[in-house]
Amino acid sequence: MTDQTAADTTADTAADATTTTAGEELYLVDGSGFIFRAFHALPILTRPDGTPVNAVLGFTNMLTKLLADLKAQAVAVVFDAKGDTFRSNIYPAYKAQRPEPPEELKPQFALIREATHAFCLPCLELEGFEADDLIATYARLAREAGRPVTIVSSDKDLMQLVGPGVRMFDPLKNKPIGPAEVAEKFGVPPEKVVDVQALAGDSVDNVPGVPGIGVKTAAQLIQEYGDLESLLARAGEIKQPARRQKLIDFADQARVSRRLVLLDQNVPVPEPLEKLTVREPDHQKLIDFLRAQGFRSVVARLEAELKKDGRIVDGAAPAAPDPATAPPPDAAAPPPVRSPATPAGEVVQRYELVQSLDALAVWIDRARETGLLAVDTETDSLTPSTATLVGISLATEPGLACYIPLAHGPAQGSGQLDFDGGAPPPQIPTDACLEALKDVLEDPSVLKIGHNFKFDHQLFARSGVRVTPTDDTMLISYVLEGGGQGHGMDDLALKLLGHTTIPYSDVCGTGRNAITFDRVPLDKALAYAAEDADITLRLWKALKPRLVAERMVTVYETIDRPLVPVVADMERCGVRIDRAELSRLSRDLGTRLEEIAGEVQRLSPRPFNIGSPKQLGEILFEDLSLPGGKKGKTGAYSTDSSVLEGLAEQGAEIAQRVLDWRQLAKLKSTYTDALQEQIDARTGRVHTSFAMAATSTGRLSSTDPNLQNIPIRTEEGRKIRRAFVAEPGCKLLSVDYSQIELRLVADIADIAALKQAFHDGLDIHAATASQVFGIPLDKMTGEIRRKAKAINFGIIYGISGFGLGRQLGIPPGEANAFIKAYLERFHELKAWMDKTKAFAREHGHVPTLFGRKCRINGIQEKNPAKRAFAERQAINAPIQGTAADIMKRAMARVPDALAAGGSKARMLLQVHDELLFEVPEGEAEEAARIVRRVMEGAATLGVPLVAEAGIGDTWGDAH
Repeated sequence: MTDQTAADTTADTAADATTTTAGEELYLVDGSGFIFRAFHALPILTRPDGTPVNAVLGFTNMLTKLLADLKAQAVAVVFDAKGDTFRSNIYPAYKAQRPEPPEELKPQFALIREATHAFCLPCLELEGFEADDLIATYARLAREAGRPVTIVSSDKDLMQLVGPGVRMFDPLKNKPIGPAEVAEKFGVPPEKVVDVQALAGDSVDNVPGVPGIGVKTAAQLIQEYGDLESLLARAGEIKQPARRQKLIDFADQARVSRRLVLLDQNVPVPEPLEKLTVREPDHQKLIDFLRAQGFRSVVARLEAELKKDGRIVDGAAPAAPDPATAPPPDAAAPPPVRSPATPAGEVVQRYELVQSLDALAVWIDRARETGLLAVDTETDSLTPSTATLVGISLATEPGLACYIPLAHGPAQGSGQLDFDGGAPPPQIPTDACLEALKDVLEDPSVLKIGHNFKFDHQLFARSGVRVTPTDDTMLISYVLEGGGQGHGMDDLALKLLGHTTIPYSDVCGTGRNAITFDRVPLDKALAYAAEDADITLRLWKALKPRLVAERMVTVYETIDRPLVPVVADMERCGVRIDRAELSRLSRDLGTRLEEIAGEVQRLSPRPFNIGSPKQLGEILFEDLSLPGGKKGKTGAYSTDSSVLEGLAEQGAEIAQRVLDWRQLAKLKSTYTDALQEQIDARTGRVHTSFAMAATSTGRLSSTDPNLQNIPIRTEEGRKIRRAFVAEPGCKLLSVDYSQIELRLVADIADIAALKQAFHDGLDIHAATASQVFGIPLDKMTGEIRRKAKAINFGIIYGISGFGLGRQLGIPPGEANAFIKAYLERFHELKAWMDKTKAFAREHGHVPTLFGRKCRINGIQEKNPAKRAFAERQAINAPIQGTAADIMKRAMARVPDALAAGGSKARMLLQVHDELLFEVPEGEAEEAARIVRRVMEGAATLGVPLVAEAGIGDTWGDAH
């Protein structure tokens, strides 16, 4: 369905919609904010035709949950329109430094709008304005009509709208945002936020502000002087000379900044307020859309709910009901009863509330008798380093589970206290409970079972409890299915057990009535928490036997399972950051960006917004008449990196300088600016989160923040790494595998000449050049070696003649000749590549050396380009996946090896082929020896594994 068709369908539907009633709450969803959060929350996923859909899936899941939680009748999803806005006319550099969206995200914008239409929701955008302006206008209109408004977003720029009748709601954190939360963030009430932003500026949106004034100082000034204009008029009264002078010198810049951050509440609206209604979608069309994206679990969940409600008969969903004959909302059927049935038959639920040590002792005895104990924790937040342990749930057999409340306060239900006098319910003190559980949780004869147990491990470790041994049902599912499905407990319960779990929103509410788990009444807490432990145990019984049947025991038992406590400890430890160094780098990058922008303007025939792809395209292909300009569907020229790189190779200096500007802008916004905000105030360290079941190859991935993508081949990237520092009295130790993927290519493809070169310790790139081009090593030139190096690394990723030619600056024909000569000389590689692609076509996956299955989507595509992409994945996955497996094996062994050697070194980070440690200064050399020994012995191959170590005060110095 095209965007236009979808828009027409929505317009027709809206024309028949029942108008909203006065006083009905309006929910305005920040669609653009959702898109980027969804994209970065999930790994890259593709639908059967190869189109990336991870953002679409994340957006669909958020939208589904939101609609289920809100049960609202008036909702609109608002997006940013393409092109410049009126703010670019006020300040051309506004948002100019923002890089283009990732290539994998670009095709998903239209699909996300199509998803919104599939849900029959108003999908709004307005050319020349941002989504925030539309949201501001609709909020004003709703308030004037006497209706409350909830803005579904966490965007700080929208916080200026919070006030009487207008609130915000962060759907990912399930957290309402009112005046108190705004004041906590900005130090002023919502009506003063714009003045604070005008002073502090915004490096992400390139709002200049006043140099040297941050949010805290800005808030103090606005509190003292009342508003921006009063402050600027009385700037001469400021006691601090530097601050006084900056306010005087940059007064006009502050006024411009205020105009940039102030939202326009009077834009022309694309739909009347009364048409922003929720309609029952055409379920079959919605299911067809979801199925076309490959969202099997979402379809299964939706169909299950529709069948329970009687809205699907014999697999067909009826069309949307006529609003004229549909029953009123209060006549809706009660929620479906959740059956505890599993494929093995009916399981009777026996859930018990444990509020005394005597009662807990019974459950401990049961665990010792069965040798099994499913464990889950409930907390008041999702940040393990700061979350309060609210309760623990246990299960010893299917259907038999308990919940132990530990930190529940007076419960809240519909705003009323559920306990006499508002007193907390009876519960075991946390310390006493953990002391009672410690022996069984650490008992090697009792297997503890969890789901995503890395989180629970950190909570228990904070209290001195090291839970062992453990099984993790999320990781078992990941080992069995890889990237072929999701591994969340709710999805697995529905797929494997036919069971719909209790939604978190059912017990904690949503929106303004949302509460944290410590305020949940104990009857609801019992049903929800005990179910989690119960389902975890049932999933274990369904999944664990498959490891043997499907020959995946080695992958789980020797690679993924032992890594849980190791990764949990890394996250708890974090890495120390030098905030002052990051701040200095931000200033330096800002200066360089201004210089490069000036150079670009001097190379341009007229001024333009360097951050506007549309304006850049007009400069390059119309004003300068450079070759190769191609317009897309929007009528604008493409100016992505591949286009600019091609122009730069042809000598277009302006294209190269724009590429330089974009690269620096991304480094500034993603790292030097953003990392400062992610330093934990308590520890002075950044605590990243490692996803253990996200990638298709078995690699760990880092999020919040992503510390695995800091560039290491550029001077700027190395400078960023120098902001990662050791504690006083310590050093940072970096140990990484040398050319591990090339070594694996030689071993897996059994390339005799390359294996011998590695055994002889030769320069592998020079050795390759000698073999391919017939040049003796003593006559090797740097240029020839560079070509061999490009082919060596490129061959792992299935590089084409065109790609290699562009990289080496030679014609594609000459590059193809190099590749052909390479494959003829190393004929074993060509044979292995053909064999691997054939295996992928037959089985849908390729294995690593250790047996991990890497799923390959699109390998049987009819479209040649998409099929070729899948074939390149099939070649790369066994190499990258085996390297990941080897690193995991090393990581699992390093802590015990260090402890046995008496070292106090702590593992901080894993970045693909590299491990980073913090170690007391006098122990650094010995720790390096131990780690290198473990890493080099993590696998036995036909070539030697080599690990190289570096020691320094900063990460940059150590690597």
